[in-house]
Amino acid sequence: MTAAADVLSPRSRNLQGLLFSLPLIVLFLAFVVYPLYFEVTQALDRYTYEVLFNDPIYVQTIVNTLVYVGIAVNLKLFLALLLSGVLDDDSRSTRFLSAIFLLPWAIPVLPGILSVRWMMSSQWGILNLISEDLGLGTHHWLASRWTAISALIIFHIWKYLPFWTVIILAARRGIPRQLYEAGAIDGANPFQTLIRVILPQAVPAITAVTIFHFFFTWNDYFTPLVYLVGKDSLYPISVGIGQFVSTFGQYPGRAMATAVMTLLLPAVMFFFAQRQFMQGIVLTGVEK
Repeated sequence: MTAAADVLSPRSRNLQGLLFSLPLIVLFLAFVVYPLYFEVTQALDRYTYEVLFNDPIYVQTIVNTLVYVGIAVNLKLFLALLLSGVLDDDSRSTRFLSAIFLLPWAIPVLPGILSVRWMMSSQWGILNLISEDLGLGTHHWLASRWTAISALIIFHIWKYLPFWTVIILAARRGIPRQLYEAGAIDGANPFQTLIRVILPQAVPAITAVTIFHFFFTWNDYFTPLVYLVGKDSLYPISVGIGQFVSTFGQYPGRAMATAVMTLLLPAVMFFFAQRQFMQGIVLTGVEK
């Protein structure tokens, strides 16, 4: 059988591979290409977008999403870079600290969100108890737009920062020690080592984890839904799109337009980040 396969022409081998791949191609066309085609063609009417962007709730939802995703992703990246440097040590105390640091990642999302909501309760929350003890009075934390969104961002960072830190820590430990030694000989300080040694070598890992967490945060449905329940004006697009689709259900074009706008920015981000990822691989010498 091997000898027979060897005598097949390249064209025959390509045809054979195509036939084996045909079921997967059919599934891809049916469940990916056709739905995207239907979605885009239903959302081509310019009037649809005029109606959509004249809706103040939809515009506010876009703003909420940009604030939530922009701050959460970038702040997580900055903190992960700092913490990975702290944890890049083999001492027993650092290993113990690393184990404690991973606990938020292991806690289920729902109990964590409910705990934050209870802490910020205006009736029995611990924040108001502390505020009263300090003589600052009580506050309706969840009724304020910016304190509610800020607390959501803080919870998201607290919950998912360990994942970022572990990935970047692994990238740090994969950097050859000779580069650190060369930097030390040249008199590089910690900041210069970070900029000239660590970041260039860790570009693929940082880009990959940034792409992953951008999409994860952009599509995070459960956390904002439970935390901001009943506060429609504070919802990001991941939660708000369900309401818009149900509201515009009798207008398929408008419902599809919300989905297209939700897809647009992640698509642009993906192609940009993919390009940066490939450049990072070339710079680090992984691709020869």
